[in-house]
Amino acid sequence: MSAPPARSPRVGVWLIGARGSVATSVVAGCAALTAGLHPPTGLVTEGPAFAGSGLPALSSLVFGGHDTTDCPLPKRAEQLAAGGVLPPGLPTAVATELVAADREIRTGGPLPGDTRDADDLIAAFAGDLRDFVRRHSLARAVVVNVASTEPAATSRTALPPSSLYAAAALRAGCPYVNFTPSTGLHHPALAGLAASSGLPYAGRDGKTGQTLLRSALGPMFAQRALAVRAWSGTNLLGGGDGAALADPAAAAAKNAGKERVLADTLGTVPEGEVHIDEVPALGDWKTAWDHIAFDGFLGTRMVLQTIWQGCDSALAAPLVLDLARLTARAQETGRTGPLTALSFYFKDPVGTAPAALADQYAALLRFARDLGAAA
Repeated sequence: MSAPPARSPRVGVWLIGARGSVATSVVAGCAALTAGLHPPTGLVTEGPAFAGSGLPALSSLVFGGHDTTDCPLPKRAEQLAAGGVLPPGLPTAVATELVAADREIRTGGPLPGDTRDADDLIAAFAGDLRDFVRRHSLARAVVVNVASTEPAATSRTALPPSSLYAAAALRAGCPYVNFTPSTGLHHPALAGLAASSGLPYAGRDGKTGQTLLRSALGPMFAQRALAVRAWSGTNLLGGGDGAALADPAAAAAKNAGKERVLADTLGTVPEGEVHIDEVPALGDWKTAWDHIAFDGFLGTRMVLQTIWQGCDSALAAPLVLDLARLTARAQETGRTGPLTALSFYFKDPVGTAPAALADQYAALLRFARDLGAAA
């Protein structure tokens, strides 16, 4: 009689903003895929190119996180299902997994009236992470920031919340992924800690819609020698993202990554801006419109317009699962520092990385092969 297959070591995924739409979709989606209720659409790491990379199985992932809200995950999942974000009946089908993840969510901060200083908060957050890893006997845990966008940091010393969580991740010995445009590890006060931590990290700002198109279309214009004169865009957002990005400072942090993609792929920054408008009635859906004015042969003027309509949580959730698995495997194989091979997933990737989507994908596939070779 053959021995049963060895059980995969369990890996933690600690979500900052753990009760938000993206995090809820991540937990519910992972449970649905593990149970075979839905195919892994949108999950790049479930493709054949990653079969031999040694990534942790979806069934081995254990979820927890920090949040400052108290809406339980099962209730949040029901709200998302009512809004058409999650399939009907899914919250009931994966209720056990949602309850288990909700038990692992700890109070984040700083909350109004909290008198703890930055080091106290970092120590508390790091303690929550270490406790999570210990109680579940995890091989490792990856921290992923999926919280609402915060305004860009203006102080070189004071740490915004996203940077407090990032520092806590490194202090607890956990790789860190910033899926938001928030400061996180980009804060100058954390540069030394990131460099000396011996941990892999990645980010920032997940590429789910408008910028995904830009990173594919920008190289097309450059490769065909078509002169882009102007590239303007508008985003209509509902839900938490729309509310957060109604703050001009937060919107500016978001738009920086969009502009970087055009500068890097076109070699110049064309005229035009990106506008972000909050439309609460859209809920978790977003609409992104781009107007591209370009010159063809003999200066013939032409226009390309694109419209992207998508559900932000459903676009982001599979990418978060990809990043958690890839980053966990990177740590397992001894990689440290910025994971530039994961630029495929980000608007504003850390380190030196190509900006064109095709080049980023090629780098990701090479990384997948290298991870497999390290098995």
